[in-house]
Amino acid sequence: MDESVLRGWSAGWPGVSDSVKWEDDLVFCVAEKMFCVLCLRGPQAGSLSFRVEDERFLELTERPGFIPAPYLARAHWVHVAEPGRLPPGELHSLLRRSYELVRARLPKKTQRELVD
Repeated sequence: MDESVLRGWSAGWPGVSDSVKWEDDLVFCVAEKMFCVLCLRGPQAGSLSFRVEDERFLELTERPGFIPAPYLARAHWVHVAEPGRLPPGELHSLLRRSYELVRARLPKKTQRELVD
């Protein structure tokens, strides 16, 4: 997965920021809350983790290429080792949904400030 693609997809989403954390990970946030993590270096380089609906967590983790995200599985995050194998439209939809799920859990005042 290329970081420029992720930046391009999320550029128009209100409140999105990104920064490198833990030395190796590009973290995308909405109002300081993570919704997507791209590994930039090391053996996991190119892999992607993101939040999914509670109901879809088991469905997705049963698919080849998806596993529960280390450290974040209890919050219903999945990890995709090779996101390039997914159709771009499906991956874009999953990431947009991750953004929406995290945004929906923000305080109502913060949500109102994020104008589409």
